[in-house]
Amino acid sequence: MSYPSYVRAALAAAVALTALATSPAPAQAEPRDPWVRSWGLNIGAQLGNGTTLDQGTPGSVVGVARGDVRELSAGGFNSNLSFALALLNDGTVLSWGGNTSGQLGDGSTTQRGFPATVAGLSGVSSIAAAGGPFALAVRGGRVLAWGTNAYGQLGNGLTTPDKDGLATRPVAVQSLNRVKDVSGGCEHSVALREDGTVWTWGRNDVGQLGDDTDTDRNTPRKVPGLDDVVAVTTGCRHTLALTAGGRVKAWGHNANGQLGDDSTEHRRVPVDVQHLDGVTKVFAGAYQSYAVLDDGTVRAWGWNGQGQLGDGTTVSRTTPVPLPGLSDVQEMAGGWQHTLAVLSDQSVLAWGNNSNGQLGNGTTDSSPTPVTALPAGSGVTRVAASVANKSSYAY
Repeated sequence: MSYPSYVRAALAAAVALTALATSPAPAQAEPRDPWVRSWGLNIGAQLGNGTTLDQGTPGSVVGVARGDVRELSAGGFNSNLSFALALLNDGTVLSWGGNTSGQLGDGSTTQRGFPATVAGLSGVSSIAAAGGPFALAVRGGRVLAWGTNAYGQLGNGLTTPDKDGLATRPVAVQSLNRVKDVSGGCEHSVALREDGTVWTWGRNDVGQLGDDTDTDRNTPRKVPGLDDVVAVTTGCRHTLALTAGGRVKAWGHNANGQLGDDSTEHRRVPVDVQHLDGVTKVFAGAYQSYAVLDDGTVRAWGWNGQGQLGDGTTVSRTTPVPLPGLSDVQEMAGGWQHTLAVLSDQSVLAWGNNSNGQLGNGTTDSSPTPVTALPAGSGVTRVAASVANKSSYAY
């Protein structure tokens, strides 16, 4: 396979960084290393360095400069289905990793270890790589989707559980316009429109579509009672919405308390997350949830079996709890059983499960409290992780 010139030019650096990543020493990135960084599980080549070797410390995604990336999103399960997308400042999209379900959008089902442009996709303003594995992109206020469609999560009016029904190139989501952001769970899709309404489609077995049913849907429908939402984020089977008034709404799967309503009952309509004030941002992991407050501190709730909430315990929480000693948080990302955070000093912290090196500190020791993946001054301002796998990204 022939790769773009920027991939070939960066390959030698990637080889060196891959060798470094196998060392047990903590990450020592140069303060202004220009590349998108990745580490952790790499069975599907989702780290973008041309190998399928796990990395215990951050290495480069080959040829992808951090300054060129507007948004990065990771998806897929812990297998060769895992993949990643990068939305560039020019509105084009790169994809790499596993491709068994056509989730790279390149018209094939062939795995690719280096980033390459999704042909024919331009003018994109937002992306989401989902657990499914499938992907979403916003272009001109409309949503495009590709990958698996077993539960109608592509929103094109079809439900195609067999491999013959995969969309290996972007298809149009029906009857939805003026969309400003999208998010993908394991098997459901969420869109936030400019008017503050939320629309959902895909799997709905535990009410993750928020429409007071448990019926799957292959076209979008508005979530009733929400018209002032400013941000949405999805876990594997639950959804969070932040309102203009600073309230957090949640719905869907709740066996681990990830809806934060002091129960473990699944909810088919949005409910209020309890005991939260001053919320500026919300993030979801697989079955856990996080809120960043206006003072830079974090509250977390839900699944905590591997310490992924970061409160120093492995006790799941049905309402938000503070994370001791964590402040100045700018951005976060929740994975399957681990969590990432970027602080104002551009350091990256990680906590939770570390079986594949996804905490980035050169070990495979899990930690219920934050450890350092990238030092202060790294240049990083954002992080990404799939809710269904054990890989990490910083950009």
